[in-house]
Amino acid sequence: MCATLLVLAACLGACSLTRHVPDGHYLLDDVKINILDTSSTIKGKALMNYLRQTENHKVLGGLRLQLAFYNLSGRDSTKWFNRWVRRVGAPPVIYDSALTVASANQLQMALTNKGYMKNVVTYDVALNPARKRAKVRYDVRLNEPYRVRSVAYNVADSQMRSIVLADTASYPVGRNSLFDHNKLNDERLLITANMRNKGYYAFNKEYITFTADTAAGSRDVDLTLNLAAPAASKLHIDTAARHEEFYVRNVTFVTNYDPVTMHDGNYSAPDTALYHGYTVFYGRDHYLRRRVLEECCYIVPGERYDASKIDKTYQAFGRLDLVKFVDIDVRPVGRIGGQQLLDVYVLLTRDKLQTASVSLEGTNSEGDLGFGVGLDYQHRNIMQGSERLNVKLKASYESISGNLNGLINDNYSEYSAEVGITYPKFKCPFLKKSFKQRVQASTEFATSFDYQARPEYTRIIAGGAWRYVWSEARNTERHVLNLLDINYVYLPKSRANFLDSIANPLLRYSYEDHLIMRLGYSYYHTNRIDGSPLSTALQTNIHTIRASAETAGNLLHAFSAAFGHKSVGDAYKVFGIRYSQYFKVEGDYSITHNFNTRHSLTFHAGAGVIVPYGNSTVAPFEKRFYAGGANGVRGWGVRTLGPGSFNASNSQNSFIYQCGDIRLDANIEYRAKLFWVIEMAAFIDAGNIWTIKDYPDQPGGVFRFGKFYEQIAAAYGIGLRLNFNYFLVRLDMGMKAHNPASGQEHWPLLRPHFKRDSEFNFSVGYPF
Repeated sequence: MCATLLVLAACLGACSLTRHVPDGHYLLDDVKINILDTSSTIKGKALMNYLRQTENHKVLGGLRLQLAFYNLSGRDSTKWFNRWVRRVGAPPVIYDSALTVASANQLQMALTNKGYMKNVVTYDVALNPARKRAKVRYDVRLNEPYRVRSVAYNVADSQMRSIVLADTASYPVGRNSLFDHNKLNDERLLITANMRNKGYYAFNKEYITFTADTAAGSRDVDLTLNLAAPAASKLHIDTAARHEEFYVRNVTFVTNYDPVTMHDGNYSAPDTALYHGYTVFYGRDHYLRRRVLEECCYIVPGERYDASKIDKTYQAFGRLDLVKFVDIDVRPVGRIGGQQLLDVYVLLTRDKLQTASVSLEGTNSEGDLGFGVGLDYQHRNIMQGSERLNVKLKASYESISGNLNGLINDNYSEYSAEVGITYPKFKCPFLKKSFKQRVQASTEFATSFDYQARPEYTRIIAGGAWRYVWSEARNTERHVLNLLDINYVYLPKSRANFLDSIANPLLRYSYEDHLIMRLGYSYYHTNRIDGSPLSTALQTNIHTIRASAETAGNLLHAFSAAFGHKSVGDAYKVFGIRYSQYFKVEGDYSITHNFNTRHSLTFHAGAGVIVPYGNSTVAPFEKRFYAGGANGVRGWGVRTLGPGSFNASNSQNSFIYQCGDIRLDANIEYRAKLFWVIEMAAFIDAGNIWTIKDYPDQPGGVFRFGKFYEQIAAAYGIGLRLNFNYFLVRLDMGMKAHNPASGQEHWPLLRPHFKRDSEFNFSVGYPF
């Protein structure tokens, strides 16, 4: 609400946009780039970033909210309100003729670099003294671009020539491509990286030049890539007349590195050890086993230098929780035995070993006193391999007084423990070092136990997990393999008719005995450069894929079929508890198109299915799908839509039945940054859930191929977001457009009723 008032206030202030424009100056009101070549694929908006001066940002069809908000401030800068409003808003852009000339020159240079060598850029300025406003238009005539007709490679060294020619198809410059100077530089960087990965440590992009040959009157370019011989060395290396490969002589781990005392490169340690050709400098604390150091290091003594292995070593040591700082110092030592040699020092600084915290609380409930105590403990190196041990213990007790008839306990008490250990590697017997280095996985083991004694019941909740987690470079891909995940709920004692007294079916399910033993895998992929969902870095198209699959009960069913017997109801049980058996798969895809740094359009589609079989006739409630809510069809609240045309007659208890076995949904959302941290969105959502079987408690919910499309719900709406970069707070208002529920208005889009059809959803983070 406060953010809405701020936006309205800014709009009201928009009537005097030149309030803070000094006399004799002009507000830069509008800037346009007009491409005169009608056949060109280059658009004027794509060139705006090259301008040295542009108008204040506009949203919602032309509103300059940031400027309008700035104009709410008075001239007295000592007042806190004026200072705050100016900091949140944006000052008026004052027209500067020098920057206009510089922008024209910048445009011409940028287009020249893109291959349009004969481009012409002119500009026209329209001044309005009465309104104190200026408009600037840049007219750009591109003319025909220069194109690469042929590419030759002038590389004298045969070995280096084979590296250059190994994959020319992937180079950004090729036949018929534009003579783009930026792509020429990209090619230099790519070839340099390939050279450094093949042992040429002293190689840099300055050794690569291009010669362009054009015939008179022609716009075809014959391009030659030249690879020069090494010049006088700046690395104090004994260089020959040709580029040489470098080999690693020694690799030394400096585990006690101190950036303050060892910044000059004089590494020392009271203890030195040798291990498989590596040297280890230990301080007083041998906090990492030598085998762990070797497994995290991709640089091998005696092998040819490879820059990519330096990067992999950084990543591997960066995954160790115990390592606070890592650096790699590569030092040339000259030619020995006919080879250029390097010494590599892996510099490590240890982080804090252990942390612990204690929490205490007291309660007084109508004279019944109680207390609680909790302990959180973490050890980052429990077995000298940077294994992280997490322990959480909690105990609470509260006495009760009064009439205890019919109760089984005379107090409220709870004792819980969570213990987990994370190994920074693929923990599994008989795995080779090469496999562990190729798959940089973390192995997690976790157990939990919770004992609850209440006046009405005694409940035990236990669980265990064994999983592997790993990611690719830059976190563009992440994998989670749940090899074993167990969830067990057991009610050994309860008051007579306790379960029957719980009217809410969802609440009752959490007290009923059940067991889930599952195996699952999930996959995440994105092309976002930094992997951050709230990144401000501009990429034209960002796509994300999420997929998962899991199955439960198969191992238990195999043992039951071999050694057990079925009880009443044709179901196997373990310790007297019927276990679940199902298969579940789901996937989501989203793509965001960024028009610029402030405007984007996102599309999302998702689907999923869960199939109970064998020991189960229905999938577990917590594993089934639901619709509606902040991340679904936002015209409905969470768990208030579907399945199919099911009509929730009792809004208090019917939501337990509003879950399904099939999920389909799609969304499209326009997003715009307004000013400060405030963003807005407009969206259209569609989707629903269905059941696989025709359950009596969910009439109209079964999926039928010839009818399901008629049961797809649709909604539209707007949203307001506060983007603080590290997290985003979101408020969306959705309106029902098509309601498939039987007995209700099917097309509220045509006959809307705000109280009936609106829904507000509050959440953190973008919906997709």
